[in-house]
Amino acid sequence: MLIMNGAVHTMDGPVIESGYVAVSGSKITKVGPMEECPKSWEGEVIDAQGGHICPGFIDAHCHLGMFGDALGFESDDGNEETDPCTPHLRAIDAVNPLDRCFAEARAAGVTTVLTGPGSANPISGQFAALKTTGRWVDAMILRAPAAMKLALGENPKQVYHHRDETPVTRMATAAIIRENLRKAVEYGEKMDRAAQDEDTDPPDYDAKLEALLPVVRGELPVHIHAHRADDIATGVRIAREFHLKCVIVHGTEGHLIPELLVQAGVPVITGPALGDRSKPELVNMTLEAPAILQQAGVPVAICTDHPEVPIQYLPLCAALAVKGGMDPEAALAAITIRAAQIAGLDASLGSLTPGKEADLVVTRLHPLELMGQVRAVLVGGRRI
Repeated sequence: MLIMNGAVHTMDGPVIESGYVAVSGSKITKVGPMEECPKSWEGEVIDAQGGHICPGFIDAHCHLGMFGDALGFESDDGNEETDPCTPHLRAIDAVNPLDRCFAEARAAGVTTVLTGPGSANPISGQFAALKTTGRWVDAMILRAPAAMKLALGENPKQVYHHRDETPVTRMATAAIIRENLRKAVEYGEKMDRAAQDEDTDPPDYDAKLEALLPVVRGELPVHIHAHRADDIATGVRIAREFHLKCVIVHGTEGHLIPELLVQAGVPVITGPALGDRSKPELVNMTLEAPAILQQAGVPVAICTDHPEVPIQYLPLCAALAVKGGMDPEAALAAITIRAAQIAGLDASLGSLTPGKEADLVVTRLHPLELMGQVRAVLVGGRRI
């Protein structure tokens, strides 16, 4: 396939004002200006007609397929509100790829998502990275697990306060996380000793600690739900204590402490920005947060937190960041290459680079333009 006559947003270099992208099979093979475009082409040709060509959009944090659209409890599978520590729960066992929101994601150019459990529990479970095309989730998976979800702040407090169970304070939420991370460290040490000494018995199998082992070994990042600045600081503190690979999700007050995040080297997945201040910890929500963080040197992605904001409005959320002062190409990066980097998927996704997967979006106007339209979407080189 050849996509031609469009402004090419490579995301790993400058915008090519009038260029082309060549695709062979599932991969991007060539990218360049129109004067270098092949004169003859045997495959399908898409004429962008002066529009824009960019990588498929990536939502780095959502719950797509976990909460059924327009359905009630029967399809609410995002929060296991019966145990504050559930690291062994896997998103792929709950995702319904036939939920119609997958089709809405594809139509809007969202080709990849990180989806998983909500924030009811201090340790919520395993996120998965998957494509938005398919009917069988196993065939859609890019990485599972992709992250371990932790949650701080009001959400765990609200859930367990109503049940008269721990945690009902921020102290208890952090303590539950620490306790189980420490147990995982000891579990791993016992396994290592048993592997080195045949006379030492390994510990009894524990599904929760098995799931936390790659976390405490630094192999699996933690995505920490945190809105308030003090909750963000707690997340960074715990990550330092256990040498975790850490990403802050939401980071609503991150713009108040950008120097902490820069010093800690912690990325932030911001959003959702399209909504009201529905709870106290959102009191300082502002459209300017992504711009402030990005300008301070914090790696920033933008998310919808679907269904909090419907998945198809991911480009709109990026556009709102521009309204808040973010450079348009930086905002586009926050839903393409920067999102891919934070998700650990940038080796194959996020930019129009030869050799990467051919996930592309062709739009009539700039990809973040409200009045624009998506003209074509490719996933793995196949037009969908």
